[in-house]
Amino acid sequence: MSESHRNQSPHEGERRNAKGRQRNRGSRSASEHSAAGSRGEQSGRSSRQSGRQFSKNAPSARSRRSDPARLAAFQVLRAVSRDDAYANLVLPAEIRRAKLDKRDAGFATELTYGALRSEGTYDAVLSRCVDRELSKLDPPILDALRLGAHQLLAMRVNTHAAVNETVALVRDQIGAGPSGLVNAVLRRVAEKTRDQWLDVIAENSTGDDALGLRHAHPAWVVRALRQSLKLRGRAEDIDALLESDNAAPEVHLVGLPGLHEDAGPQHLNSAVAAGAIPSELIEGAAIFRGGDIGRLEGVREGQLRVQDIGSQWIAQALTEPAVQPAERWLDLCAGPGGKAALLGAIAAEYGVTLTANEPAPHRAELVTKALAAVDPSAWSVRTGDGRTISSDPEFYTPEQPFDRILIDAPCTGLGALRRRPESRWRRKPSDLAELTVLQEDLLDAAVAVLAPEGLLAYVTCSPHAAETIAQVEDLLRRHPELQLLDAHEPMAAVALPQGQKLLEETRSATSANSNPVITKTVQLWPHIHGTDAMFFALLQKKPD
Repeated sequence: MSESHRNQSPHEGERRNAKGRQRNRGSRSASEHSAAGSRGEQSGRSSRQSGRQFSKNAPSARSRRSDPARLAAFQVLRAVSRDDAYANLVLPAEIRRAKLDKRDAGFATELTYGALRSEGTYDAVLSRCVDRELSKLDPPILDALRLGAHQLLAMRVNTHAAVNETVALVRDQIGAGPSGLVNAVLRRVAEKTRDQWLDVIAENSTGDDALGLRHAHPAWVVRALRQSLKLRGRAEDIDALLESDNAAPEVHLVGLPGLHEDAGPQHLNSAVAAGAIPSELIEGAAIFRGGDIGRLEGVREGQLRVQDIGSQWIAQALTEPAVQPAERWLDLCAGPGGKAALLGAIAAEYGVTLTANEPAPHRAELVTKALAAVDPSAWSVRTGDGRTISSDPEFYTPEQPFDRILIDAPCTGLGALRRRPESRWRRKPSDLAELTVLQEDLLDAAVAVLAPEGLLAYVTCSPHAAETIAQVEDLLRRHPELQLLDAHEPMAAVALPQGQKLLEETRSATSANSNPVITKTVQLWPHIHGTDAMFFALLQKKPD
């Protein structure tokens, strides 16, 4: 969203009465031309390097009132820093709590995601503007500084407003003491443009380290993504992928099929009539850019859902090979329930059953809610460790194995950095050791309950080679009773012509590679498919 309309002084009415102020010739609207904002522009906007002019008021003389949109963003950053919360789950609640209108909600969203996305880059800038180590700052102060830095370096926000409103936020939420520090630090940040700061912080860095600073990715993530692209014959795409990770994520919709009176597809059609754009990749999906999805018919009932098109595509592909009567399906890692809801709806259409397994009780409740719109005879939810399902007679017996199993495995989440920008800084290379062991255990548990000739879909929202290609290679070595199928075929079978075209393009890029795990598995990319970077391997158990 363009932020050019935001000056964000709390005293707009008074400032509009000031006379004789020169108007900025940029793209800002009339509401931005407050007296205080114009003072900064009048003498300082001509050249950043010549020094910007700021209000001469001491911090103690400035407003104590927090701007509601900035306060919402600050509260989300605090939840992420303090509680390890996910911004995409916290932000909507904060926007509703603050009763923000569409414009302010858009500003709060960009401010939140932008500050989280570029956290490492902004910290590198701030470390050159603070007279102590950033680790010595109180976390709330550091979060406020990141918000201020994002406004100054990446949003079209008036310099005076960016500094003054951040100081007001600090006074209101933290206290008067730190406001002077925040004011001084942000003044220093404002002395250079974003590009100038990037030159400064990257001057002694090379390769992936420099690329990471410029694109706001940790260097280890850049290396992992580069390796995955190289294995797929697309090494030259690294800049495009990193840029795509930093783009605002689109909202994808799915209308659950097979509901009473085709409610899901009908609601999707209503969403299209309201401005959603039908997907060019698969049927039953759409892209929504119209603001609050809560106003769309069917969302509250769970018949119309938000789900990345990549996830929809893979779930449909698992059900593409001919479904037989009385099949039993298993979603082994079902929380929070998006794929389970779609699989459950398709299961109801075919008259088969789905077991959705989730170990965490609160996430199992989310799965149950996600499935509530589906015929209850088509599904059940198990709350328990997926690795122990073979010893749970309520859900599995050797006489009743599962015919189709989906493992959407816990992973680093490097494929969803657009939607969860904070995860790039939260994850560490050391996380791989624990995650890959868990992935192996879940795969082994799935093989143990898979029927002869049954299908096993291994899915991750990460393109990291250790979580994708290496896992499948190791699985095939451990379990010679499995064979690797070509996952492109069911993906293409459920795709529209544009989806088929993109699948073939990505597949052909691997043609020089002799590794079947690379050529037979599907890797989606945000910069190519417009989806999360989902990995999909399809395996089948050989007949007895």
